[in-house]
Amino acid sequence: MSSMEKLFDLEGKVVIITGALGLLGTELCQAFAEHGSHVVVIDLDPSNCERRAADLSGKGTRTLGLAVDITRKDDVERMVQIVTDRFGRIDVIINNAQHKPEGFFAPFEDFSLEDWERVIAVNLTAVFICCQAVGRQMLKQGSGNIINVASTYGVVAPDHRIYIGTSLGCPAVYSASKGGVIMLTKYLAAYWGGRGIRVNAVTPHGIYNSHEKHFVDNFSSRSPLGRMCNRKEVVGAFLYLASDASSYVTGHNLIVDGGWTTW
Repeated sequence: MSSMEKLFDLEGKVVIITGALGLLGTELCQAFAEHGSHVVVIDLDPSNCERRAADLSGKGTRTLGLAVDITRKDDVERMVQIVTDRFGRIDVIINNAQHKPEGFFAPFEDFSLEDWERVIAVNLTAVFICCQAVGRQMLKQGSGNIINVASTYGVVAPDHRIYIGTSLGCPAVYSASKGGVIMLTKYLAAYWGGRGIRVNAVTPHGIYNSHEKHFVDNFSSRSPLGRMCNRKEVVGAFLYLASDASSYVTGHNLIVDGGWTTW
């Protein structure tokens, strides 16, 4: 293996991925397994987590599927103990889970407090819980890598015009939660920087997921690249941040948005 290949080598890394059964989580699990990492599949459905982990195992890759409610501190601490008992360490955690309740697209004036609190619980508070619990283990090891998933709407306000004539929207709670994730990332990068732990965020934007045509047209007309994102196009950012190729990168929010935030 050349010195350049070693920079991007992820073989044998123990990688926890939350929200692992979702659109992006599925791609991340596949990508890290293909690069030889030991993948821990974290979501809410126990049988599907175990099934997905079994599908990923092989070729030297060990996997583990666990049902974890990441909004519960005791559940997350149990996860950390199980993973360290199984693999001996945690090299990377990708905090990817998010929550969209039934009332997610309600107008701001009608958005319920219950939905606000639940979204904050999953999108932001759970990231704090996971960073804290996994961070303790990484401090014991003297090394670790945390990658949080943010959003362009934690960086800039949504262009609400792209939702006109569609069933979609972007609520204030989403922007607030993802803005919080970005600042938590920066805080922890500075806090743990001298103790071997790197903390970064990835901001994907506009990942296509069978969206209605009118929205796709609206979005594409606003995007500098003139289209939505293929979910596979986001994966490279995570592989880079998880590898030694980014060994001097911390506190960074890597934006994969097709140029959306350049306007």
